[in-house]
Amino acid sequence: MQPYLLAPSILSADLARLGEEVTHVLEAGADVVHFDVMDNHYVPNLTFGPMICQALRNYGVTAPIDVHLMVSPVDELIEQFADAGASMISFHPEASQHVDRSLQLIRDKGCKAGLVLNPATPLQVLDYVWDRLDFILLMSVNPGFGGQAFIPATLAKIEAVKQQIEQRGLNIRLAVDGGVKQDNIVEIAKAGADMFIAGSAIFGQGDYNEVVGQFRQKLATV
Repeated sequence: MQPYLLAPSILSADLARLGEEVTHVLEAGADVVHFDVMDNHYVPNLTFGPMICQALRNYGVTAPIDVHLMVSPVDELIEQFADAGASMISFHPEASQHVDRSLQLIRDKGCKAGLVLNPATPLQVLDYVWDRLDFILLMSVNPGFGGQAFIPATLAKIEAVKQQIEQRGLNIRLAVDGGVKQDNIVEIAKAGADMFIAGSAIFGQGDYNEVVGQFRQKLATV
């Protein structure tokens, strides 16, 4: 398993040039394309549907596409995004009536399955689904908008989840989303995260080779 994955969020990309933006950031060394899917119901915003995912695949994007569903209900969109070319799909336990079933649906569609924990969501929701998880996404902001500041209490939560993963001997990635920047990515990695979703800290920052390279330099010190 690759030690660290960088996953730029297209929420902060220039949407008028999305295919070009995604291609450039991947050529600069990013690993995963991150989709923040919001429904103006579970969260107060409206963003991307499966057609955008399919459009990027048609454009020629072959990198993993990580779809974070901030929607309720989730199952129908799990199927639609899987069919549109998603590689990884995660959702919030509060948004599914049957968390175990939704996780299994993701795997049945051939995608990696993840569960997303909001800042105030307790870790106990993981207790009975560890065997269904390929990754866990910890929100370090409250979901719904890009550009928010990292919530410091997330660091202790990362440490607690990482400890449980290691105690169980599981091969589960631990992702963090929200306020991830160059000045805190080392601290987040040291806490135990190995996948980093960053939006405004990457997209719109000029030279993507330089920006992604700076993130890599920071992670190389961990």
